Amino acid sequence: MGIDDIIITKTIFHRFTEEFQDFFDIDVAIAGAGPSGLTAARYLAEAGKKVAIFERKLSIGGGMWSGGMMFPVIVVQDEAKYLLEECNIEIRRENKGYWSADSIESVVKLCAKAIDSGVKIFNGISVEDVLLDENNRVNGFVINWSAVDTAGLHVDPLTIRSKYCIDATGHAAEVCNIVKRKIKPKKGLLSREIGEYSMRAETGEKAVVDNTMEVYPGLFAVGMCANAVAGAHRMGPIFGGMLLSGKKAAEMISESL
Repeated sequence: MGIDDIIITKTIFHRFTEEFQDFFDIDVAIAGAGPSGLTAARYLAEAGKKVAIFERKLSIGGGMWSGGMMFPVIVVQDEAKYLLEECNIEIRRENKGYWSADSIESVVKLCAKAIDSGVKIFNGISVEDVLLDENNRVNGFVINWSAVDTAGLHVDPLTIRSKYCIDATGHAAEVCNIVKRKIKPKKGLLSREIGEYSMRAETGEKAVVDNTMEVYPGLFAVGMCANAVAGAHRMGPIFGGMLLSGKKAAEMISESL
């Protein structure tokens, strides 16, 4: 049997467009497929919500891929280790209260667990703006191919409507910065300067969970984005707080929905 190039092309095009249009109007849209975004998405999907993640890069995982300074090892504390265990990630007990895991295994299994729960991940897509309803509440993302942004082309975007949005873009807090710049909130966290303090894991780990919240109507901040918005410390290659942050946001949104 020969290989037909056109059949291959048609297969890719038909399957993608069929799946893509099924996620134009969803419960929760997430920007960023790092650990907090993947965890939030998984818990929401397990709760029966329709969830899509839009990741600007081709690869998922955010900062977790590289471990600490490209040593592919991450650390979590006692309080968060079950979030890795739920995804069948092998963990090793280190000093009292600390557990280590392979960063690559952690990323692929967090991703696989999310997908198995019903999450759809679209890579190579950037969020360039937010969609607003008649009350100026965020109710979706404005998206475009990341390559369009990289090339500096003027190409009109498409929109995704959702009941809630999550900014899981990490240090850059990309969606929150869009809201701050374009909507110019007069009060709340997005009325202040966005940016985290220098590293201090002890306070940063607690803060990332405490700062996980709805930062503007319809928009939640999770993970390092939450600390950037609140001006809290960064944490480095300990990821327990990131995972717990994703779970907290999922629980808050599920309760609201």
